[in-house]
Amino acid sequence: MTTLGEKSLMHDVVIAGGGPVGLFLAGELALSGCSVLVLERDQEWSSPLKALPLGLRGLTAGSAETFYRRGLLEAVAKASGVDAEKIGADPEAIEAPAPRGLSHFAGMTLDAADIEASTLPFRLPSPAMEGFMTSLDAVGEVLSERDAALGVEIVRGAPVTAVTQDDATVVVTAGGCEYRARWLVGCDGGRSAVRELAGFDVVGTEPLFTGYVAKVAFADPRQLPLGFNLTPNGMYLRTPLEGHLGMMDFDGGAFDRSQPLTRDHLQTVLRRVSGTDVVLDEVHLASSFTDRAMQVTTYRKGRVLLAGDAAHIHSPLGGQGLNLGLGDAVNLGWKLAATVRGSAPDGLLDTYTSERHPIGASVLDWSRAQVATMKPGPNAPALRRLVRELMSTPNGTTHVYRETSGLFHRYDLGSEQPLVGRTAPDFRFEDGTRLGDLLHQGQGVALDFSTDCALQAAAKGWEGRIRYAAGPVRDDLGLRAVLIRPDGVVAWASEHTPDNHAFEQAAAQWFGTPEN
Repeated sequence: MTTLGEKSLMHDVVIAGGGPVGLFLAGELALSGCSVLVLERDQEWSSPLKALPLGLRGLTAGSAETFYRRGLLEAVAKASGVDAEKIGADPEAIEAPAPRGLSHFAGMTLDAADIEASTLPFRLPSPAMEGFMTSLDAVGEVLSERDAALGVEIVRGAPVTAVTQDDATVVVTAGGCEYRARWLVGCDGGRSAVRELAGFDVVGTEPLFTGYVAKVAFADPRQLPLGFNLTPNGMYLRTPLEGHLGMMDFDGGAFDRSQPLTRDHLQTVLRRVSGTDVVLDEVHLASSFTDRAMQVTTYRKGRVLLAGDAAHIHSPLGGQGLNLGLGDAVNLGWKLAATVRGSAPDGLLDTYTSERHPIGASVLDWSRAQVATMKPGPNAPALRRLVRELMSTPNGTTHVYRETSGLFHRYDLGSEQPLVGRTAPDFRFEDGTRLGDLLHQGQGVALDFSTDCALQAAAKGWEGRIRYAAGPVRDDLGLRAVLIRPDGVVAWASEHTPDNHAFEQAAAQWFGTPEN
């Protein structure tokens, strides 16, 4: 780890922010041979706000799949205290199992048994089929170890205070030192210094509530049932983690970070929201947040890009924040690396905004809809009953799962082929090799299911950028060939004998000019 005060040489990429999003992005870039420096404002990674219970986070199935495709799933599950086998399909399964887990909507939990699994497209058995609970500490520990092994430099205790750029270079001032790079990515959270210093425009909606998360000691915890509890005055949450408390007080966000979070204040809010006379004996740690929903208008300005909460902020309802940021990082990493190497086709980096901005906007709307459903008022009970009834139908439950699992987004890549733009199914070859195994090094993958290895000669032109794999698979879903981007998204697919010209066009669109 670089110590504060050492001025680094020119790096390919400087990343501001050493949270999970910044650390994952750093690993993606280093995996592709980029020199990467991470600037983190905090002196130490671990803190009580990142450990359990306040650091509790939910990883979606989509995020589990992302870790699986980089060979990190088992380590993240272990660090999270989760049995990796419980989040995957039976290794010998022929068909994908029905989903076992489901997020909530506005504090209303749904039954995963109501999901119509037969309507979920392009699913194959995989070691990553479910989301699971983790903590920021657990994810950060795994990603820090990966980054260290890949040679990523990290400077801690270095808050960013200035950013300047020209046509070739970005200069970042942090912790009293200047660092130069070809590119800068702000992964420095909802109050991003990079976003402000680089002049990104932010639009969105103001908050309706102040939220609280705290570790407390109750005089009589039996007064507060476990789980989400919607009340006429807001919502409170108790989890099985000792002393873990969450609250939402619809005060227009007035209290957030405006006054100290004292025991008396938290107790007053909890009594009002819960409708009980509960007593808080102690408050060990507390933090506040709001449902302010904001997004930058573009994820790139010149040589500065944003990812994670620096690009979009919203309430933590439904646990989408960490997952949305990881999606940004896996989408951006290979595109920025190709740009650094000079192999990127024209406009590749611009697809980061065009693909991820709509996904971010959708999550913000999902958050707003939950807040509107939870907001107290004379019409609130009727609205909640209606929403609950609609969501409790098979169609409604399935819709919630599709929106929250992270597996069913589709980028518009200009193709009518229904798999293109979606996350690739985990094809399994007869020797047991899976697509996820082939993506560990962050390259693209060409899968050729034809009997004569029809694409092999064409794929050689992108050797080092596209990994070629041929042979029969257990279930080809009616396809003969598939081209998959490093982020696991299908770039091209053919139901017929592979056409080398069509493959070469798709490969050039995403991976640039062939070597020969």
